[in-house]
Amino acid sequence: MNRMRPTLVAVALSLVTTLPAPAQTSGEPADVVRDFHAALIAGDSVRALSLLAPDVMIFESGGVESSRDEYMQHHLGSDMLFAGSVAREVIEQWTDESGDVAWVLSTSTTKGTFRDREIDSRGVETMLLRRTADGWRIVHIHWSSRRAG
Repeated sequence: MNRMRPTLVAVALSLVTTLPAPAQTSGEPADVVRDFHAALIAGDSVRALSLLAPDVMIFESGGVESSRDEYMQHHLGSDMLFAGSVAREVIEQWTDESGDVAWVLSTSTTKGTFRDREIDSRGVETMLLRRTADGWRIVHIHWSSRRAG
């Protein structure tokens, strides 16, 4: 079984390198962020990955994933399971851009049950996006959360 793992990873990586362009958004960075979250909730890994730049850096809980491929191999699956199991509500969101760089900053609440555990948390999210020939792509995500109350 261990011999199959490199083959499965190679197949998965080949899928990522041939991702289709994402469906059209309105072109606004906040729409790309909303589409990314919607793809996680729907369990649509192809769509979620298509909105990330290949060199995306994801910071969460003191850890770093330094590429789209690394995110796909490590946390994408669990992020989709989590997002599909709980309800996330954006409380406030700020967006701005300068040239080919944009940022979307959000606060949110998340409630529900995940793996028999009650979730009631407040979160903050920073997403940096870069304008590409294919539209805005997420180049950095920083997620942080704490228990509500």
